[in-house]
Amino acid sequence: MKKYHIGYTCGVFDVFHVGHLNLLERCKKMCDYLIVGVCDDLYVREIKKQIPVYSENDRIRILNALKVVDEAVLVDIETTNDKLIALKRFNFDVLFSGDDWKGTERYLKTEQQFAQLGVHIEYFPYTNGISTSMIRESLGNNKIKE
Repeated sequence: MKKYHIGYTCGVFDVFHVGHLNLLERCKKMCDYLIVGVCDDLYVREIKKQIPVYSENDRIRILNALKVVDEAVLVDIETTNDKLIALKRFNFDVLFSGDDWKGTERYLKTEQQFAQLGVHIEYFPYTNGISTSMIRESLGNNKIKE
């Protein structure tokens, strides 16, 4: 049996890459059932200040096709920003997050709230050398200079 029953993680997952896959594989190794929240297009535009390459429906479809994902669901800005709302909606016992959030005011508060409810947070490191931002940048500069 795995350490947790229901796991939850959330992200944009636009321009899906090996770093995303590494995260999801790590999550799935620690839980029986993995729910992936996919930030809606409004979140990408208003919070990330970017135009999504793939629509929210396409991103959900891609994630649902992966064997490490049990369920990919669309989440709005409020659910993305307030993990207690996500907890009420998905009833998970562990939240998986990137370690860049560890120690931030927002996640320290979430850790305290979750501890009172018996919910855990597991932090994972990002995959070095790959990110959606790096891919977007390289696509803008992909010509060989002569």
